Amino acid sequence: MPVTFQLVDVFADGAFTGNPLAVVIGAAGLDDAAMLRITRWLNFSETSFLLPATDPGADYRVRIFTPERELPFAGHPTLGSCHAWLAAGGQPRDPALIVQQCGIGLVPVRRQGDMLAFAAPPLLRSGPIDAEKRAEITAFLGIDDSDILAAAWADNGPGWAAVRLGSAAAVLALTPARSHHRRIDLGVVGTHQPGGDAAFEIRAFFSDQHGAVREDPVTGSLNASIAQWLVADGIAAAPWVAAQGTAIGHRGRVCIEQDEDCRLWIGGVTKTLFEGTADVAA
Repeated sequence: MPVTFQLVDVFADGAFTGNPLAVVIGAAGLDDAAMLRITRWLNFSETSFLLPATDPGADYRVRIFTPERELPFAGHPTLGSCHAWLAAGGQPRDPALIVQQCGIGLVPVRRQGDMLAFAAPPLLRSGPIDAEKRAEITAFLGIDDSDILAAAWADNGPGWAAVRLGSAAAVLALTPARSHHRRIDLGVVGTHQPGGDAAFEIRAFFSDQHGAVREDPVTGSLNASIAQWLVADGIAAAPWVAAQGTAIGHRGRVCIEQDEDCRLWIGGVTKTLFEGTADVAA
């Protein structure tokens, strides 16, 4: 079964600096096992599969897979999938506001020049992290509990817990464990000194299907949930730019804005770097 695909650079600040996403277009003939097999072979943090919408309010539907599991929502696959859908000839009913259907429901994506931005979805889990979880996090990161300014659940689909450290330098200095005894999905944020192009530095660590810990280059879902947390706690006010991927040689830039309805938008540059066809027959 031949399909077309695009490899999209998402949240990039120049080519090959963001988070790569593979988007398989016209995936209606693929079952769950085939989608997971393709995702594992590509070995990106996520691969997305474009399908016709089943909700009358959506322009298209997307299924998002990591090499371990399907996700109800993820940020860079949302923007990358929307970009690929438009590049493949998709025609939204509203040219300025595309509506994506995914596991978490309908997600609006707005288009402004060469940037796309999604509306941050509601958190599935929020609130403080208990002492046992904090101890697990500090052991994983190799820091003291006193190094954490605040910790909270910030889960909008992938399962994120988040901690805030005293500075961006402290975030970049982290040397976390390379494996963990159970699944971990952890975001860390710290503030940059004024005057740079980014207000915050973010890092995201997650367990893969083999139990190894990986660092994600740029994570839209985490940036969305951390933005909701920082705004709710009065730590930050939009707009701002967050940097991510610095520690692993990427230069991701995520733009956070807030509209007149107090809705947060998570945006960045998206660009197709490769495209072609593949035979995905079993």
